[in-house]
Amino acid sequence: MKLPADVTIVIFGGAGDLAHRKLLPALYNLHVDRLLPPTLAVVGVGRKEMSDDAYRAFAKDGVTQFSRRPIDEQAWEAFARTLCFVNMSLDDERGFATLGARLDSVEHAGGLAGDRIYYLAVPPALFASTVKQLARSRMVARASQRPEPFARIIVEKPIGHDLESARTINDALAEVFDEEQIYRIDHYLGKETVQNVLVLRFANSIFEPLMNQRHVDHVQITVAEEEGVGTRAGYYEQAGALRDMVQNHLLQLLALIAMEPPHSLSAEVVRDEKLEVLQSLRPMDPAAVDAATVRGQYTGYRNESGVKPDSRTETFVALRVYIDNWRWAGVPFFLRTGKRLSKRASEIAVQLKEVPPILFNANPGDPLTPDVLSIRIQPDEGFSFEINSKVPGPHVNIDPVKMDFHYKTEFQGSSPEAYERLLLDVMIGDQTLFMRRDAVETAWRWVMPILEHWSQNQQPLPTYPDGSWGPAEADALIEATGRHWRKL
Repeated sequence: MKLPADVTIVIFGGAGDLAHRKLLPALYNLHVDRLLPPTLAVVGVGRKEMSDDAYRAFAKDGVTQFSRRPIDEQAWEAFARTLCFVNMSLDDERGFATLGARLDSVEHAGGLAGDRIYYLAVPPALFASTVKQLARSRMVARASQRPEPFARIIVEKPIGHDLESARTINDALAEVFDEEQIYRIDHYLGKETVQNVLVLRFANSIFEPLMNQRHVDHVQITVAEEEGVGTRAGYYEQAGALRDMVQNHLLQLLALIAMEPPHSLSAEVVRDEKLEVLQSLRPMDPAAVDAATVRGQYTGYRNESGVKPDSRTETFVALRVYIDNWRWAGVPFFLRTGKRLSKRASEIAVQLKEVPPILFNANPGDPLTPDVLSIRIQPDEGFSFEINSKVPGPHVNIDPVKMDFHYKTEFQGSSPEAYERLLLDVMIGDQTLFMRRDAVETAWRWVMPILEHWSQNQQPLPTYPDGSWGPAEADALIEATGRHWRKL
C-alpha cells in the first residue's frame, strides 16, 4: 500500500462535534495502526479560546469516548505531540494571517515541507468565504500552477441544499482549487461493506453475470435509523430526508451496485462509471413524483426541540426508481430511508427473478422464495446469499437457507471506521471514494423535480409511529408492484 507523505492537516471547526467524535479518533486510530506519515501536524482551528494543551485534552476525550479501540497511553502521548490549536474567526482576515504564521512555525519546527490538507468541518454557508480567505492569504496554490508542495481541501456534505447552491459552492471551490485537489466526502463510501460491493461484483464470477435485467427482479436499498433528529433539528428542518440521505448516500449506493465494470480501478475511471448510472436515472415529472415517491414524518417529530409546530419536513422517504440503460431496463430499484424506524440497519438487497412455475415451483399457492443477495452495510457488517434447499426427510420440503458472512467473525477485531479510510485516501491522493463535481450536480439535478413538486403539494404529510418501518403509504408503493419490503 502507498504510504502518505509528511503533511499538515488543518481542521476548520477543529473544536466542533465532527472533529471530537470522528476526525480526531480516526487520526488516532491511523496512528496506532502506523498508517500516518512519520512527520505530521494536526492544527485545529476554531472560535473557542483554547491552548494547545486544552486542545489535546479535548482530543483525548473524543478518542476515549468514540475511538473503536481503547486508548493506549504510550500511543496517545506520541499522537498528542502532533496536535495544536489556533483561535480565530473565519470571517477575520487578520485571523488567517495568524493561522499562516502558526502553520509556518509548526512546519519549520517539524521539518515539514508545506504539504497541507484543509478540512472544512464547518457549515456549508462558510465554505465559499473560507476558501476565498485561504487564497487571499496565499495559503494555497492550484496543482496545475505549483504541484509541490500540494494543497488539498476536504468538503463535508451537504454540498448545497439544491442544484443552484451546489453550483455556487462548486464555483467557489473551483476559483481556488483544481478539481484534483477537491475531496467531497461522503462517509458512507468509506465503510468497509460499501467498498466491498465492487469486490463482490467484479472479483467473483458467480455474481456479475446475474447483475442485469435478465436475472434481477428488483433491488432494495434501505438506510434505517433508530434515533430521531436529536440535536440536529435546526439543520434537519432545512434539509429533510431527501436532501440529507437520498441525494448523496442512497444515490451513491445505487451507483455502486448498478455501475458497469470499470476498465481499471483508477479514481477517474470508477467515478466515470458511477456518473453514467446517475445520468441514466429516469427523470421524475410531477405525475411520476406522485406515483413513485412517498414521504412521511414520525409522530413525535414536531415535539422535538427546534422543530416548527407545523413543520412539513419529511423524516422518511421511499422511492421507486428506474435506470434507463441496457443493463437495468425495467428493473425497479426501491429506496427507503428514515428516522425513528424500528432498528438501525443499512442494506442493499438484490432479489433475483423467480424460477419458472414448474417442478419445485409448480404450486401457485406456495411459490418458492426468490434468491437474494444481501449486503449488510451496518451495523452487522457482512453479506448473505439466500437460496432454496431441501429440508432433510422423506418428503420434498423446501426452505430458504443463508450462506452468511460476518466481518466480525471472519476477520477478528473491529473494522476501520469510514473516516479512517477516507482521511488516509486524502493523504495518499486517491479520489476514488470521493464525489466529483459533475456527480454531485447530476444527483441534485435528478432530485430537484421531486423537491419542487413536494413544495407545491400542501396535502397533509403522512405520519408513522416511532419505532415502526414508516408510513403505510410506503408499503403500498412497493406492494402495488407485487413485491414487499424485506424484514431487516
